[in-house]
Amino acid sequence: MKIAFVGKGGSGKTTLSSLVARHLAGRGCTVLALDADINQHLAVALGLGEHLAASIPTLGDHLDMIKDYLRGDNPRIPSAREMVKTTPPGHGSRLLTVTGASPIHERLSVDADGVRLMVTGAFTEEDLGVACYHSKVGAVELLLNHLVDGPGQHVVVDMTAGADAFASGLFTRFDHTFLVAEPTRKGVAVYEQYRGYAADHGIPISVIGNKVHDERDVAFLRDHVGDDLLVHLEQSGAVRAQEQGSPAGAVVLEPANMAALDRIVVAVEGTERDWDRLHRQMIEFHVKNARSWANDAVGTDLSRQVDPDFRLDARAALTAAV
Repeated sequence: MKIAFVGKGGSGKTTLSSLVARHLAGRGCTVLALDADINQHLAVALGLGEHLAASIPTLGDHLDMIKDYLRGDNPRIPSAREMVKTTPPGHGSRLLTVTGASPIHERLSVDADGVRLMVTGAFTEEDLGVACYHSKVGAVELLLNHLVDGPGQHVVVDMTAGADAFASGLFTRFDHTFLVAEPTRKGVAVYEQYRGYAADHGIPISVIGNKVHDERDVAFLRDHVGDDLLVHLEQSGAVRAQEQGSPAGAVVLEPANMAALDRIVVAVEGTERDWDRLHRQMIEFHVKNARSWANDAVGTDLSRQVDPDFRLDARAALTAAV
């Protein structure tokens, strides 16, 4: 499964991303975590020290290498310059797996407590006034377009906060989206906005209540999100201890919160992949981007990159990088 964590800034989505990624890994699953948030805190949440986290090579700084590798011998993509964030794979493209030994895995990922981690890179001072953070997040969209995950393999993406997640087709690349919401009006406002987009595109969405104090908080969430409320997590001393510097594996989560993580994993494993939706929306958003800005930026008709005889599905795993 490919799953995303979204929510208001400060809702705890990065913390939940790390907890679920580690929980899946602890159950024997192979997990690739991608930090697509502008604040880039997932590495530390997964237990890496600040210095090591800051030294991870970023996807945003190696975009040309990523493009050159993924386009492979695809005759529809003659150069990395003609590859944009929405470019779909076709015959000749190189596909990735969660565990593959590709140059992208080898150069741009690190092990974080049993979870393979890649990061987009933070918004830097050099970007101010001249760049858009979404150009870095585009590396994640490109990877997901070319990534095939098999049984027992999961991709966990910590998305940028709030409605910024809709600035590209990235929000359609997931089998299941988990929206982390605090029991406040601001906390559920992002849900109300996200729910509309998700419904329009057939994207399964579940709400995880976070920082819950009592039953009144649970009732508040149910009143605003209804049956989309999958589970809630209580205020956690264990998480607070970790955020204060305790090693990620040195604190034990409370039984109620562990049970909540188990229910999230059940929801992940119970999600049925809709290959038709994923493929259709990949092509749809690529053509949309091509017509709205990418054709003019590159100087050619990028809709021609769509290979009508290629389909990214379970059979494509046979040609993926190993």
